[in-house]
Amino acid sequence: MPNSAAVPGRPRSRDAAGLPAVTPERIVAAALELTARHGLDSWTLRQLAGAVDAYPAVIYHHVGDREAVVSAVVDRVIGMYPLPPEHLPWREWFRSLFGELRLVLTQYPGVARRLAVNGPNVNAATPTIDRGMRILLNAGFGHEAAAVYRFLSAVACQYISLEDERSRQTDLIARNSEAWSRSRDDAEWPGLAAMSASIHEVTSDPARAENYFKDEFDYAIERCLDGVERRLESLR
Repeated sequence: MPNSAAVPGRPRSRDAAGLPAVTPERIVAAALELTARHGLDSWTLRQLAGAVDAYPAVIYHHVGDREAVVSAVVDRVIGMYPLPPEHLPWREWFRSLFGELRLVLTQYPGVARRLAVNGPNVNAATPTIDRGMRILLNAGFGHEAAAVYRFLSAVACQYISLEDERSRQTDLIARNSEAWSRSRDDAEWPGLAAMSASIHEVTSDPARAENYFKDEFDYAIERCLDGVERRLESLR
């Protein structure tokens, strides 16, 4: 924490104390780092203040309360993923967008859940939404373009949010997977046996286990795109 100017003998400024200036940029950068390490909902304003060697009141002065800092963090994360080229066909564009989205959001646990529940802030999301909506409109989705955009985005964010949660419970997931994989030869419950065999195939193959979350995410996005494409055929 910073030295207090009220105590005799202590430096009267951050510069004299050898501390860098506290700015909104530095505060948000520190909050991003805390989010990457602990998750969006698992750090406190006091921890953030400690990260920038300041008092919580300084955070309030430069950015606002914790909600204001969280909002700024989410906006910053949204700006990190590149937008796919506008010339891509609509399906390829969304496939590429969500792939980039997952790569970024999984680095900052909790942001995907926040987006799934509250949606993004208008200013931060305008470039993505504007381009995505224009691509859907040009593809022929018409008045359903907005519903399609919301649907696809919600599915992507929800799956990434699940990945965030499961990635923090690896021991529990491993135990549950082992228990589920024991029923693969159960003749009395063939449906359960089929599910158990599927889980065993993944958990017993290191490469598939490592790519499990990405594979599940890609499968969900592709099936959603299948359904949306079928809907487009009906609209046409």
